[in-house]
Amino acid sequence: MPANSLHQKKTDKMKRKSLYWQLPLLLLLIVGTWYVARENRQASAAVAFQTDHGLVFGTVYNITYESEQNLQADIEQALGKVDAEFSMFNEKSTVAAINRGEAPQRSAMFNEVLQLAEQVNGDTDGAFDITVAPLVNAWGFGFKHEQIPTPQQVDSLLKIRSQLDFSAIAKGYGCDIAARVFNDRGITNYMVEIGGEVVTRGHNPKGQQWRIGITKPIEDSLSTNNSELQAVMAVNDMAMATSGNYRKFYYKDNRRYAHTIDPRTGYPVQHDLLSATVIAPTCAVADAYATAFMVLGMQKAKEVLARHPDMKAYFIYTDDKGDYAVWHSPELNIE
Repeated sequence: MPANSLHQKKTDKMKRKSLYWQLPLLLLLIVGTWYVARENRQASAAVAFQTDHGLVFGTVYNITYESEQNLQADIEQALGKVDAEFSMFNEKSTVAAINRGEAPQRSAMFNEVLQLAEQVNGDTDGAFDITVAPLVNAWGFGFKHEQIPTPQQVDSLLKIRSQLDFSAIAKGYGCDIAARVFNDRGITNYMVEIGGEVVTRGHNPKGQQWRIGITKPIEDSLSTNNSELQAVMAVNDMAMATSGNYRKFYYKDNRRYAHTIDPRTGYPVQHDLLSATVIAPTCAVADAYATAFMVLGMQKAKEVLARHPDMKAYFIYTDDKGDYAVWHSPELNIE
């Protein structure tokens, strides 16, 4: 056999041996690639976001969360417990019973919110007060129609205030309770919104930060125009609540009366602050301080903020020319 043929046979044999060794590696690579692709598809399929809507506390809720299972029944059950404690419209609620002069057993939930309300009251020099409801009603912003109380009536109500009203903190607390439903289940991506109060954690369905709009304070007592935004804010792992005077008001004898009543004087506030948005670790805290800031006005509100580094704010007010102006904590991510 010629030498060159022998050499060719040896070369072909070596190639076959090399191919035999490469085939398992090639097969392993194919299997590995398939496995990784399958895992990625499964992981992608697992990222399912639920969106629930409904009515609670006399307003609308919108909740989005990452979960394969829909949890709306659990969410509404949790919110129902808040309603059973603090609703002014539920005659079976704890607060309704107290306002009737009864002495119901107070739950841990009721005591938690009552304690927070008392803390904010002390921290704001009485600007936040859950006993302000009789004065709100006297000025026509509660269950009664628009009216102007006499100075004697105001003085009388300032001295005797036995009716409780948690409406300036209950929505925020409800957001926190809904968030607990997710936290207890290890869900880390969600957004809870109840009547404009918000709690967020993690990322949205697009894998981005949650972005929350702040409504422009257009004078609109009928709430017919609520779509124009003043700003958009990135809010992650925090809570946000807004209070404002630009929707609930009335005119009488050519004078504007806003719904925010100063619990210390018994009269509607008269200052240039139109809207206070507060960002805080919990929505109950944000809700309460947003209300208190509308009573205090911008300058005193800033003094309170200086004592709380974990709390930020976005204020919309009217300047000396009567135009809209904005002040916000520099740390906020505003778009």
